[in-house]
Amino acid sequence: MATFLYKLGRLAFRRRHFVALIWVALLTLAGVGAASAPPAGNSSFSIPGTEAQKAFDLLEQRFPGQSADGATARVVFKAPSGEKMTDAGPKATVEKTVDELADGSEVASVADPYKGNAVSKDGTIAYASVKYDVSGMELEESTKDALEDAAQQARDAGLTVEIGGDALQAVPETGATEVIGIAVAAVVLVITFGSLVAAGLPLLTALIGVGIGVSSITALASALELGSTTSILAMMIGLAVGIDYALFIVSRYRAELAEGREREEAAGRAVGTAGSAVVFAGLTVVIALVGLAVVNIPMLTKMGIAAAGTVAIAVLIALTMIPALLGYAGRRVKPAGAKGRLLGRSRKNEPKPDAPAGPPKANLGTRWASFVVRRPLAVLLLGVIGLGAAAVPATSLELGLPDDGSQPTSTTQRRAYDLLSEGFGPGFNGPLMIVVDAKGSDAPKDAFTDVEKQIKDLDGVVAVAPPAPNKGGDTATITVVPDSKPSSVQTEDLVHAIRDAGGDIEAKTGAETLVTGATAMNIDVSQKLNDALVPYLVLVVGLAFLLLIVVFRSVLVPLKAALGFLLSVMAALGAVVAVFQWGWLSGLMGVEETGPVMSMMPIFMVGVVFGLAMDYEVFLVTRMREAYVHGEKPNQAVVTGFKHGARVVTAAAVIMMAVFAGFIGSSESMVKMIGFGLAIAVFFDAFVVRMAIVPAVLALLGKKAWWLPKWLDRALPNVDVEGEGLRTAGERGADPDEDRELVRI
Repeated sequence: MATFLYKLGRLAFRRRHFVALIWVALLTLAGVGAASAPPAGNSSFSIPGTEAQKAFDLLEQRFPGQSADGATARVVFKAPSGEKMTDAGPKATVEKTVDELADGSEVASVADPYKGNAVSKDGTIAYASVKYDVSGMELEESTKDALEDAAQQARDAGLTVEIGGDALQAVPETGATEVIGIAVAAVVLVITFGSLVAAGLPLLTALIGVGIGVSSITALASALELGSTTSILAMMIGLAVGIDYALFIVSRYRAELAEGREREEAAGRAVGTAGSAVVFAGLTVVIALVGLAVVNIPMLTKMGIAAAGTVAIAVLIALTMIPALLGYAGRRVKPAGAKGRLLGRSRKNEPKPDAPAGPPKANLGTRWASFVVRRPLAVLLLGVIGLGAAAVPATSLELGLPDDGSQPTSTTQRRAYDLLSEGFGPGFNGPLMIVVDAKGSDAPKDAFTDVEKQIKDLDGVVAVAPPAPNKGGDTATITVVPDSKPSSVQTEDLVHAIRDAGGDIEAKTGAETLVTGATAMNIDVSQKLNDALVPYLVLVVGLAFLLLIVVFRSVLVPLKAALGFLLSVMAALGAVVAVFQWGWLSGLMGVEETGPVMSMMPIFMVGVVFGLAMDYEVFLVTRMREAYVHGEKPNQAVVTGFKHGARVVTAAAVIMMAVFAGFIGSSESMVKMIGFGLAIAVFFDAFVVRMAIVPAVLALLGKKAWWLPKWLDRALPNVDVEGEGLRTAGERGADPDEDRELVRI
């Protein structure tokens, strides 16, 4: 592996014009594709194998032409103080608004609140339900404008009017904090390299990689039904890993220059050594993201594959475009230790010509590692106890999916949600749809009535609408309004109670009862994700464990890496619960409404954080193993690894945290939560696990850390991540580019 990548690095350095042209052409091609692609439609949110999805599919079969997946809007009216919606003035305004809404070309139906019992008991609030022929993302702007204009005319007449539902669904925005995150990354790079040119290379390549990835996603969004969140998450992860991978190769290049190598040779060796770590680190991220397909939720699978594709692009750019740009930069990228005058430290650490030579001053990484190997048990216990304390809130984790109640209070959707809760109760925002399939029943009408009566007798039910049968009379829908909000545990218990009662009904009447609707879908998604978490962990951690055995040629080091990851991800989940569920620091994070943690969060965090955690493990520990295989004692190898890698890993972690934290400003609650969760997870993993627990464990294990059974050693391929083949060839005076015996791929 090292020799192959060494050749690739030298080739890219020599043929830099050709390499740069290829990547610019790919970026242009992706940009043109994105610009000319049709607008993305609504991403399909199906959850195969669940009762809610089965009921949804049955509705499309038995109620054809009703656009089950069409957009909906609830136009909520509130009368002025002292008046009621049943008074002549407000009633005339509402009826006029309903008539205007019904004229839309994409409108399937509009329910008049005075004919559909949609006025609150106190008469102050009413709502009109609008059903469209197409999904929210496919609605024409003219249709959305007509909806807002009709609402505004009612406001002008003196009513309070808000619009809920997905008809006005907007593409999530990330805000200015994303730019701030990139700016922080740029500052960290400048401090790390002391040069604007060297700092600019990782940023430039990361932006090109993300540009290609996100443009490709945009170009394919309509054909593959990719949601807007997919491109945001791909951008988030692609930026973070793209900067980090390039950072490691540029740092190694400067270190090779400091050893006196020519620039082309230094580029080749940087790609051959640090590039090998980049390849395996990228593989762990890709495995974790693609492994999300195990959950069998198409939307999550597409998100994972799209993000994995962006990571793969980041790896390829780091291996090829970075050495090409280093060729363009020439002497403007200085050897390690020879900082430019940008930070005013160009000669600070250099001895004066007449000063006596002495040992160089140990850097912070060396001093920290020396402290850890002297006090490994204390550092280990402190790190584990600290992460354990941070993980405590995760024991009260509640899962759900965001609804309009989690939107900022500045949005009309949230205000409509609050008005409906005020007028009709919190459960009215998440009604349950019961689908009764009486095709196998001898008396379908009696079955429908029986289901209605049984549901009315259940606890937690406010209202049950009469059965609405289809034309064939063999299927009916019944709307049930709970007395609790959609994301509450009480509503979840009611869904399970209805499903349990459905078993008795089927045995008695032969009719099958299914519960669906947005609320039931959310409950089923949460359950499906919970059930998939353990198989996903086994698959992803197992594959990555095998990969790390090949990289480190050790059993205990990969095991320690996996256990450390579990600590960091549990601590990160605890922090997410504390902020988004308990409300700690919620104002600082812009969280206006606390509630259950997004149901995708645990499994998505496990996948992404595992891949990123293995990045730091590979980059830091390969330096230690490199020192160990070259003859250093175990504890000294730990110190040497920190001497060369701690500064760069620290910079990489700060950059990744800054990029992820930049997405906390998103208007989309899911993106906000993921941005915070990944940022805090990187903090815990990089600075507590990899910087403290890892060296402490390696110091305690000593030589045992690198133990590998002889039979396994013979069976494993030698991928030569440490670049031993390059070093051996150099010691013999051979050219690695021509030494065929050393080519290990």
